[in-house]
This record gives sequence, structure tokens and C-alpha cells, in this order.
Amino acid sequence: MSLNEFDKEIFDLTNKELARQCDHLEMIASENFTYPDVMEVMGSILTNKYAEGYPNKRYYGGCEFVDEIEQIAIDRCKKLFGCEFANVQPNSGSQANQGVYAALIKPGDKILGMSLSHGGHLTHGAKVSSSGKFYESFEYGVELDGRINYDRVADIANIVKPKVIVCGASAYPREINFAKFREIADSVGAYLFADVAHIAGLVVAGEHANPFPHCHVVSSTTHKTLRGPRGGIIMTNDEELAKKINSAIFPGIQGGPLMHVIAAKAVGFKHNLSDEWKIYAKQIKANSAKMAEVIMKRGYKLVSDGTDNHLILMSFLDKEFSGKDAEIALGVAGITVNKNTVPGENRSPFITSGIRIGSPALTARGMKENEFEFIANKIADVLDNINDSALHAKIRAEIKELAHKFIIYDKAMF
Repeated sequence: MSLNEFDKEIFDLTNKELARQCDHLEMIASENFTYPDVMEVMGSILTNKYAEGYPNKRYYGGCEFVDEIEQIAIDRCKKLFGCEFANVQPNSGSQANQGVYAALIKPGDKILGMSLSHGGHLTHGAKVSSSGKFYESFEYGVELDGRINYDRVADIANIVKPKVIVCGASAYPREINFAKFREIADSVGAYLFADVAHIAGLVVAGEHANPFPHCHVVSSTTHKTLRGPRGGIIMTNDEELAKKINSAIFPGIQGGPLMHVIAAKAVGFKHNLSDEWKIYAKQIKANSAKMAEVIMKRGYKLVSDGTDNHLILMSFLDKEFSGKDAEIALGVAGITVNKNTVPGENRSPFITSGIRIGSPALTARGMKENEFEFIANKIADVLDNINDSALHAKIRAEIKELAHKFIIYDKAMF
């Protein structure tokens, strides 16, 4: 019996989501369109197999084939990032980060990470997160120009004396200086931990500085700019830390790994290792730069006045409308973005004074600078006329016409 016959409710909703992904422009910086072969193996019989432990050291029998699959994923991950050890079992980036802390420090120890309101992630020490509840967390941020002041980070580190310094961000449009962060970490005797979830796809293509050899530990998601399945990874060059990380993930915070997802990670890594990947990563940056150029020409303020990576942050501190208003208006026009806090924020985090816009997903659909110039102008048109619902409807039709020239999936399930 097909899914359509057995559970039409779920089947129909999934196909409505397919239509949304095809009709709209997905510009949330953390989202992407993964490959059909990644989804194919995620829907395979591998979901049936429990495999607690690690390759060739399992607590269950019948693991001879999934052992090979996980080892392939590990080896490809190490080759991608140029590191000695990799754990491919974390179910998400957040769980990867939780595992890193468990491996490196004890509850109550000090961590220093980027402020959530300045572009950091919940798991970098935000008080509402376990990283801010289990550990004594402190934060650094960006200056009003939207950039990290490394001297200021050094000052805070010298005062706080953290055991771990976290670098990496969810909403920072500039390149991160891992070498400078390592100098700061060494000056206070801290581990340097990089969360490269947002920029990993650029890193492995040589389009962003590599966190190795500067960082003691590196984590990432496997989707976002990597275009793989939803999941996490942890890498290091230190054998003793690798052992601690493995123990922290299993049996520390997870049980049996998701073998169908680990297989999908391996498939994604094979794409990341291809020559085509370098072309894709370069296009991500080119598209982001074109979008930044056009939006600034249209008179809008960008945090840090541009971008070095896959995203831009628009600031509406000088506007009457909010980030939430902009997100809603653009959504009506068929462009999906997310509201975001900005430096100098004066609105609630539920309202915000900015939006975050990313290029990876539309680049995956095959769009290039010409399309991003068109889209950037449509974004500005919506924001110039934020209360003009008739114009938004007209733009929505234009956006749908463009989107249908770049259809990435012809079905919802693989």
C-alpha cells in the first residue's frame, strides 16, 4: 500500500511543502536543498539497524555493513576538513556542540562564546540553552560596525579566564579569523572550539579560512552550506580529545546512531569532495556579494556594509518597520527570510530590527548573479512599499515565474 493510500493526510501535506519549495524563493541562510541521492539513502532499510558503539566495536551483532558505511563517512569527513579524527554520529549541530563541551570541560566551568543577539548560536552559551545552564557562560559580540573586535575579545578572555572559547556564528557576514582566536585562547590557556555549521561548505571548498590547524575541536552541521542531510559532526587532530569526544557522544548523550543518516552524510561528503562543489561554493559567495551590492545601492543598510560569505544582514534601525514586518511582507511576496537582531538592537528579539538573507539554497537551484540582482531589487521594492499588498501580490507572481525556471525536485519523496 502506498503512502498516498495509507496516510493521505501526511502525503498531501508533504506535497504541499514541495509546492512551497518550488514556488517560493528559499533565502533563510541556514536552509538548503539536499541531493536526491542523499534523500534516497535516508529512506532506505538502514533505518532498521541499531549499532550502538563505533565501527568494529559495537554492542549489537549484524553490524558488518553499517561498520563499513560509518567508516566511509569518517574517512570522507577527515579528507574534507584535513583533520585526523572525526565523529559522524551527532544527530544535530546542537548535539555535536553538547558533546564537545562534555568532552572538554565539567559542569560549572567557564565558556566564552559569541552573544546570541550579535550573531552567535544558542549553544554558544545562551542562558536559555543547556550550554548556558550547565556551564558558566560569558559572551563577546560585534562592534557597531558589525565586525568582531579581536582586541576586545582578548580583553574579555583575560578577565573571564574561560576553559573554552567558542568561535563561529549563525549570523555573521564576515570571515572569521581562526588564527587570531587561537592566539587569544593560548593567552588564557583555553581550548579553542570552532562551530563552522554555517560556513562549512565554503571552508571545504577553500572559499573560507579553515579552522584547522588553529582550533582544538571543530563542529558542524552536515546540511546548511554542505547540502547534506540534517545532522552533526565533530573533528579534531588530537587523539586524546577524539577519545573523549567519542565517549561524550556515545554513551554520553546519545544511544544508537542513525545509520541511514550516517550513510546520507557519506553521500553528501562525496558531493563535497567533487570538483563541482568548488564551483558551487564560489557561486554562493558571488551571489551573496551581488545581492549585497544591489541592496546597498537601493539605499538599505547592511551590517558590516557587505559580506564575505553566504549571507547578508539587513538593518532597519533607521526604519519605522521592523524585521518581523519585513519577514512577513517578503513572505507574502514569495521570498522566505528570517527576522534577526542587529548590532545596536532596540526592539524585542521577537520583533527585531533586521533580517538575515542567505544565498545557498537558490544557488543550489542554479541561480547566478543575474537572478540575484533581480531578486535583490524585488526585495527592495517590497521594503520600499511595505504596506502595498497589491504590489506584493504582483511581485509574488513574478517570483513564482522565476522560481519555476529553476525547479530542483519533481517529486516530494525519494
